[in-house]
Amino acid sequence: MEKRTLPERPGWRDEAEKLGFTFADMGGEPYWDETSAYRFTLREIEEDIEAPATELHALCREAVARAIADETWLARLGIPQRHWDLVASSWTRGEPELYGRMDLAYDGSGPAKLLEYNADTPTSLYESASFQWLWFEQQRAAGVLDGDCDQFNSIHEAIVARWTQICADGEDVHFAADPDNPEDYATVETLAWAAREAGLGAHFTALGQIGLTEEGQFADEQSRVIGTLFKLYPWEDMLRDEFAAHLQSSGTRFIEPPWKAVLSNKGILPLLWQMFPGHPNLLPAFFLDDVQEALAGGSPAAAVAAAFEAARETLAHGHVTKPIFSREGAGVVINEQGREVARTQDDSYSHHPMIVQALAPLPDLGGFHPVLGAWIVGEACCGLGLREDRSRITHNLSRFKPHFIEG
Repeated sequence: MEKRTLPERPGWRDEAEKLGFTFADMGGEPYWDETSAYRFTLREIEEDIEAPATELHALCREAVARAIADETWLARLGIPQRHWDLVASSWTRGEPELYGRMDLAYDGSGPAKLLEYNADTPTSLYESASFQWLWFEQQRAAGVLDGDCDQFNSIHEAIVARWTQICADGEDVHFAADPDNPEDYATVETLAWAAREAGLGAHFTALGQIGLTEEGQFADEQSRVIGTLFKLYPWEDMLRDEFAAHLQSSGTRFIEPPWKAVLSNKGILPLLWQMFPGHPNLLPAFFLDDVQEALAGGSPAAAVAAAFEAARETLAHGHVTKPIFSREGAGVVINEQGREVARTQDDSYSHHPMIVQALAPLPDLGGFHPVLGAWIVGEACCGLGLREDRSRITHNLSRFKPHFIEG
C-alpha cells in the first residue's frame, strides 16, 4: 500500500457538477481529492481486506444472534425495550440486509483492524461505487494508470444483484432521506439507480413528508402507501421517533431491517471481542462502565474481567473512547500513554453510553491518515473507498481518495 501523486483529470469538477456530485468541495476544502491515489497490490486487496471483511460480517451476524437471545445485551445496546420484539422478529424471520461499510485501520504491513461497522446508514456510497470508477476508467484511458491496473470495485453490480435477491420482480421501493443534504441524497439515488436496473420501481420521498394514513400505514407525500422503504435514517433514532409505535403495525418492510439496530451500534464491538477474543482483525473493546468498575477494584462479569486483564497493557498503551451512537467521529477521544492526544469538538453524542477500544494507529502518509472503507453488500465484501484527514479522527469533511490495484 502506498500513496502515489497523480495528475488530476482536466475538467473533472465540471463533469462532477453535471453528474450531480455537487459536494466534491465542502467547507472551502476539497472533499473529492484526486491529486494522489492509493495503490494496493492484488494480494493486499484479496487477503488483507476482502476476505477479512467478509469474515467479519459473518462474525457480526453471529453477534446479532447472540444479542437477540439475551435481553441483557439488547439493553446494553440501548435498544428501547418496547421494540425488542420488533428487532428480534426481523432477525428470526431472516429479513435480509442490503449493505454496510466497515471502517478499517490498515498500513499494508499487518492485519486490518475493525474500527467500527457502519451497518445501517453508511454514506460515501456514490463516491465509492460510481465516481471513483469513472476516475479509474478515465485515468487508465489517459495513460495515467497502466492498462493492467484494476480497482476493487464491484459495488454497483453487487447492489443490483442484491436487489434482485431481496425484492420481488417489479416491487416498488420508496427511498427516503433528507433532500437538503446532498450527500444523503446521492446515497439513496445511487441505491435507487441500482434498484431500477434490477427491474424495481424506485420512488424518492423526503423523510419529513412521510405520514400515517387513517388505517395506520405509512404513506408518501402523494398519499401512496409505502410497502417497502429504504430509509437513510438510523434505527437508534427511528426507534425513538414519534411514529415508532406504528413501525410494526404499519406493515411496511424496512431496509435495512430492524435487526440492524444491533449491528449499527458501537456496542457491538465489546460483544465481538467477548465472543472472539484475540481475533486478528478485531481490537480489544469494552464498555467504559465495565472498565471503570474493573479499575476501581470492582467485579464486572467474570468473562469481562478476565478479558480486561488480558488487554489492560494494550489499552494503557493507547485507547479510544467513543459513544455507542455517533456520526462522523463525534465524541471520539484518543489517548496514548495516559495522555489525551486528539478529540473531536462535536460532543453531541457523548451523553450516550461509551465504549473503550484499543488504539489502532492510522498510518501517516504525507501528513494524512487514511481509513479504509470496506463495502459489504449482502454478506460479502465487494469494494473499497478511502478517506483521509490531517487529523487522526476521520470526520464529515475528511477527503475521499481514489484507489487502484497494481501488482
